[in-house]
Amino acid sequence: MHEYDQPPPLSNAESERGSHVAGLSTVQLIERLTTQVSTLVRTEIDAGLAEVKSKGSRLGVGVGISGAGALLLFLGLATLIATAVLGLATVLSAWLAALIVAIVVLAIGGILAAVGASRAKKALPPIPADTAARIGDDITAVKEGIR
Repeated sequence: MHEYDQPPPLSNAESERGSHVAGLSTVQLIERLTTQVSTLVRTEIDAGLAEVKSKGSRLGVGVGISGAGALLLFLGLATLIATAVLGLATVLSAWLAALIVAIVVLAIGGILAAVGASRAKKALPPIPADTAARIGDDITAVKEGIR
C-alpha cells in the first residue's frame, strides 16, 4: 500500500469524536445514524411548526386590527359618496347625480381590484424561512459528515 492510499491523519477533535464509535459495528453505526437523523428531522419539523404558529398568531392579530380599520374606512367612504351624490343633486336630478357617482366609484373599485389581484399573485407563499435555512444547513452538515 502506498502512502497516497492512506487517509490523512485525524486531528485531535476528530480522533476524540471517533473514539466512542471505534468499537461499534457497521450495523450499529447505521442504527445510530438513523436514530440521529430521525431525531434531527423531528426536531426541525417541531421548530417549523412553532415558527408557523408564532407567525400565524401575529398575523391573526394584525388582520383583526386591519379589518376594524377597513370597516371604519368603508363607512367613511360611504359617507363621502353620499355627500358627493347630495352635492351633485343640487345641480342635476338626484337619479343622475347618483348614477354618475356610482359609475366613478365602480371604475375606481375595478382598477383597485385588478391591481390588488396582480400583486397578490406575485406574493410568495408563507413558509418558515428560518427553519428552511436550518434544514439546508443540516443537510450540508450530514453530507460533509458522510464524506
